[in-house]
Amino acid sequence: MIATTTIFGMTTATYTLVHVLISLAGIGSGFVVMYGLLTGKRLDRWTALFLVTTVATSVTGFGFPFTHLTPGNKIGILSLVALAIAIVARYVLHLAGAWRRTYVVCASLALYFNVFVLVVQLFEKVPTLRAMAPTQKEPPFLVSQLVVLVFFVLLTIVALKRSRGETVAVVPAVGRAA
Repeated sequence: MIATTTIFGMTTATYTLVHVLISLAGIGSGFVVMYGLLTGKRLDRWTALFLVTTVATSVTGFGFPFTHLTPGNKIGILSLVALAIAIVARYVLHLAGAWRRTYVVCASLALYFNVFVLVVQLFEKVPTLRAMAPTQKEPPFLVSQLVVLVFFVLLTIVALKRSRGETVAVVPAVGRAA
């Protein structure tokens, strides 16, 4: 009988597939949210999808077996901290005052972390990329990550500039006398 490793009742392959699909949903919805930040459009459902899937990505990342704290675990922890702040800024503090800018930075950072890990995984799993940077210390990997970092810094700066001066519409309580 061959022993099969399972994670939360799933084979490692199935768990990995679920984790990857959640990650891709987080990245895709994150870019839609970033578009909303850049154009001044509130995309509430996309924002909720982005935050939920990005939290799920980080949480499911801790389900993989590990014997020591890995760089991926550290990115997961940082992402969860950024996401916690973004969620509080968005849903508890309703983007009031400086919390709007805090949300933009934290949401952008969480998306960046997901894309950073995507690039790492691409260089680990795609044979052509792995051949170009087998230890991920070679120039192709470093340049790729630098391009991603610069791209996100620029996106975040533009989103921050566009988020200035926006007012938050307060919705009155239902049934409350005016």
